[in-house]
This record gives sequence, C-alpha cells and structure tokens, in this order.
Amino acid sequence: MANKIRVGILGYGNLGRGVELALRQNPDMELKAFFTRRDPKTLKTLSSEVPVYHVDDAVNMKDDIDVMILCGGSATDLPKQSPEYAKYFNIVDSFDTHAKIPEHFAACDASAQESGKVALISVGWDPGMFSLQRLLGNCILPDGKDYTFWGKGVSQGHSDAIRRIDGVLDAKQYTVPVEDALKKVRAGENPELTTRDKHTRECYVVAKEGADLEKIRQEIVTMPNYFADYDTTVNFITKEELDRDHKGIPHGGFVMRSGVTGVNGETKEMIEYSLKLGSNPEFTSSVIVCYARAAYRMNKEGMKGCKTVFDVPPVYLSPKSAEELRKTLL
Repeated sequence: MANKIRVGILGYGNLGRGVELALRQNPDMELKAFFTRRDPKTLKTLSSEVPVYHVDDAVNMKDDIDVMILCGGSATDLPKQSPEYAKYFNIVDSFDTHAKIPEHFAACDASAQESGKVALISVGWDPGMFSLQRLLGNCILPDGKDYTFWGKGVSQGHSDAIRRIDGVLDAKQYTVPVEDALKKVRAGENPELTTRDKHTRECYVVAKEGADLEKIRQEIVTMPNYFADYDTTVNFITKEELDRDHKGIPHGGFVMRSGVTGVNGETKEMIEYSLKLGSNPEFTSSVIVCYARAAYRMNKEGMKGCKTVFDVPPVYLSPKSAEELRKTLL
C-alpha cells in the first residue's frame, strides 16, 4: 500500500508492546522505529526488523515519522513528554489522570499550536471510549444521570500499592462492580451511590515467608485513597497460584445514562455501553492506533493544536473511505 502512515513508538512496556501488535492489524500503517530511555541494544521487541533508538535521537527523525505514539505513564512521563514531543511530531498519548486533563491539554495545546502539529491526548477506553459514551448519553437524555462502573478487572495502580507494603512479595488487585448497584441503575431507579456502594476490591497477595499476615491485611484495608473507602477482601495465596490464576491483565466496565422522556418525564430510557477486555493494555493500544490515523489525517487537512476524542469525527478513525462506510455501516 502506497503512502503508509509512518508510526513511532516511544516507550516499550505493556502499552508499547500492545501498540506494536495493533499496528500489525492495520495495513495502512507502518512501524518505523522504537524509542527508549534504556540502552537500545538491550531492548528486545517482537519486531526485530524495526530499528530501536534512544529517545535523545527522536528529534532527528521528525521528518521520517508521521505520528509518535507515547506509551509512558501518566504520573511522571506524559506530563513532560507530550508537550515536548508535540513540538516536533503529531502525537497520541493515553494520559488518564482525569483531574489533571485540563492542565495537560493546555500544555500540549501550546506546543502543538506553535509547531503546527496535532496532539491527541487521553486516548483509550477511560478516558476515551467511555468519555464519548458519557457525552452522547448527556446529549441524548439531558434529563438523566450518569453512572460509570469499572471491572471486573486488574487495577495496576492498586496492585502496585499493595506490592509496596512491607512483607508483600507480589500481589494483584481486582476492581469489581457491586451487582446490586448495577441492578438498581438498570431498573431506572436512579440511585444515589457512594464509592463503597459501586465497587468492591479483591486482593490476592503473596506474603514473604514469616510475614505478619494480619498486619498486611490491616495495612491494605485502611490504606487511604486506595482501599479505605471500599469493602476490601484480602486473600493470601502462593506465588504458584498467583502466576497460574492471575497472570493476565483483564478489565472492562459499564457506562450508563438513565433518563426520562415524554410530556411529564414518565417514560424511562436507558443507554448502556459495556466492555469486557481480555487485555487492558492491548485494547487500549488498539484504540490509540486508530486515533493515530485520525491525528495524521487531521493534520494533513491543516488542523493543529491539542485534541481529545470529543474533537475527532469517527470517519477519520477508519481506513475505509467515507463512501464505503456509508454503504456498509450506516
């Protein structure tokens, strides 16, 4: 295929590997290079034919890459990397610290406006696909309430928080929607739900030999910002059980809009969108890759500055022509 979209991957953790795999399913796109903070010689990728460079060399390749996909973390990587690389490339990131999206947008917009590039931020499933569903729900049912449930799935941040506790060798934490709360929302009851009402947390912990299990349990269930506001179950298991039964990174969830229509609001309406993901990073990567196509197309049409999923017409996501989409999917 002529004129493939040339993509660079910056960062090679779970997300970077997912993007590498997703690009193989999109024949109009081509992986041109990996960029890493590590020694490039030590990076073992699944695409041995694609060169690996140090991040310091990325700027030298600004004419060889149409879109740079940033696969770093939201805590410390993306707040610096996204505005910096938007000076030279069209970029896509998966920044997911919801409360800080406005300031991240402002920083990326300043860079991308100046460089004439497109910076597409906060792309994934939440923020991302779930954000779109919330927007559509609010527009279609203005008299209503939003509900978002996450899980059942592995929370990587919460799992990491447990692993940092003294005496813990390894751990996985699952976020689980409360079934009774889901039923009430689906029934159109519009319940007022607290944090504790909506989700529980299940922890599977491998303790070090001789560790005080009750002390670990108490430290988990009372941990502020992570577990204190939830009903939390702590299960102690062996390393073999953890590796055998909890090796994946599944996730998913539900976005619902419960509303009313009619003369006196007597007609109940419900919108529900759900995801059941075998691999959180692989699905997130698949979303990112189609938005990379959109970033490239938008920039080719003269657009610049920071964008979110709210700003992208769906036709830009597909490799198919608008005519073909009207014929086959409309």
